[in-house]
Amino acid sequence: MMERALKMDQELFLFLNGLGSESWDWFWLFITKQFNWVPVFAIVLYLLVKHLGWKHVLLISVLIAALLTVTDQTTNLVKNHFQRLRPVNNAELEGLMRIVQSRKSFSFFSGHASNSMAAAMFLYLVLRPYIRYMGLFFIWPLVFAYSRIYLGLHYPIDIICGYVWGIFMAALMWQLYRKLRDHFFPKEKGMLDHPGNI
Repeated sequence: MMERALKMDQELFLFLNGLGSESWDWFWLFITKQFNWVPVFAIVLYLLVKHLGWKHVLLISVLIAALLTVTDQTTNLVKNHFQRLRPVNNAELEGLMRIVQSRKSFSFFSGHASNSMAAAMFLYLVLRPYIRYMGLFFIWPLVFAYSRIYLGLHYPIDIICGYVWGIFMAALMWQLYRKLRDHFFPKEKGMLDHPGNI
C-alpha cells in the first residue's frame, strides 16, 4: 500500500515537474524566494494595522514569529527522521525530470508548504472577521509551495503533508491568540461571528 502510494507520488511529481519549460524557470525561481513576497506581507501588515492597531499587531507579530519558529523546527525534525531524498537527488528519477534547482537537505515534508500554510491560516483566522475575501490569501501558499515541485525539490506528498502540519500548528497558535486577545483586547471579543465587508 505504502509502496503504491509512493509510486503514484513519483508519477504525479514527474507529470507536474514535466509541465515546466526553460522560458518559465526564471518566474518560478523568483516565486520560490521568500524575500520576493515582501509586497504581499506589506499589504497584510497594512490591513492588520488598519483594523486592529499597532498594539494588537505587536501581539500578532510575536505569535507569528513563534508559530514559524516552531513549525520550521518541527518540520526539520520530521525531515531528519524520515530522511526522504529530494527528487533532484533520487537516482531513480535521473533523466526523467527537469532539474532547475538543487538542495542537499531532505524532502519530507516541505518547509515551504508547512511554514507558508501556517502563516496563511493564522492570518486568515485573525483577519476574516474584517475582510470578506481574506480566503484569497491562500493563493500565496499554493503558488509558493508548487514552485518546489516545479524546481524539482519536493514531491506532491511533501507539499500536502506540509500543508496539513501548517494548518495544525496554526490552529494551536490560534487558540493561544484568542486567549491573549480576549485578555488584552476585550473589545475584539466576539468579532469572529461578524465577517467584514472588504
